Amino acid sequence: MLFFKNAEKIENVPIEDRAFQYGDGCFTTARLRNNQIELQDLHWARLRNSCERLYLDADFDLIDKTLEQLQNHYPVLNGTLKILISRGTGQRGYSLPEHPADIYILFYPKASEVIRPQLIRSGVLNQAIGLCMPSLVGIKSLNRLEQVLLKKEAEMQGWDEALVTDVQGSVVEGVSSNYFVFQNNTWFTPELRYNGVHGVMRATILSRMQRENIVCEQRFIDMENIGHFQSLFFCNALSPMKIVTQLGQRSLDSQPCLDLFRILQLDQIS
Repeated sequence: MLFFKNAEKIENVPIEDRAFQYGDGCFTTARLRNNQIELQDLHWARLRNSCERLYLDADFDLIDKTLEQLQNHYPVLNGTLKILISRGTGQRGYSLPEHPADIYILFYPKASEVIRPQLIRSGVLNQAIGLCMPSLVGIKSLNRLEQVLLKKEAEMQGWDEALVTDVQGSVVEGVSSNYFVFQNNTWFTPELRYNGVHGVMRATILSRMQRENIVCEQRFIDMENIGHFQSLFFCNALSPMKIVTQLGQRSLDSQPCLDLFRILQLDQIS
């Protein structure tokens, strides 16, 4: 792993950094394949939107400069890129310091691989997430305590990914993914009005479905609907489709997901 701050290679982070003190910032995680960041425009748009809403003054040119630095170590970049934007160091207390944000980049090298749908077992977690402050809805902030606790519960059940509900009984997302469900010959994905991350892969799948004239309704999905799911898959920037073959004690049909993967050409993400 290589670690950069503002395009300079570093070994540690100041303890006064507000990312550490308050989770004050945002991040995105992207796949790098053959020197290209998959879904780069969507990642950048979400980061810029997050910075605007969080009052973060970030210089995105530093990301390009960091990639240039990385290529001094790896002529061909394949792996995972985590871009973390912190408000930086500041005085004690919640007041915002008046200086540009810091951009941290972590690179995890990994050999390039063919993108295929994954088959997993899953279920519904007992813990529920809360409703989000409206100005923070959809942002991947650095405060991920809900996801940390949810991941622990999923691991205790032996699930790679799991459905997450909120305190109002809506089925919102996965622990680290969005999800799509097939029911009554129609695709659905949750409307993310009050919580949940606005995922870049989710946006890509919705766009490709529209292009192929495949109807996908965005609406609130209640817990009572779970027993009627015919097919289900999770998606995020690193995995376009994790198909659930068994949800709790019930088997689901993987074929609609496999067909969708082929029609949308999800093995070709750029």
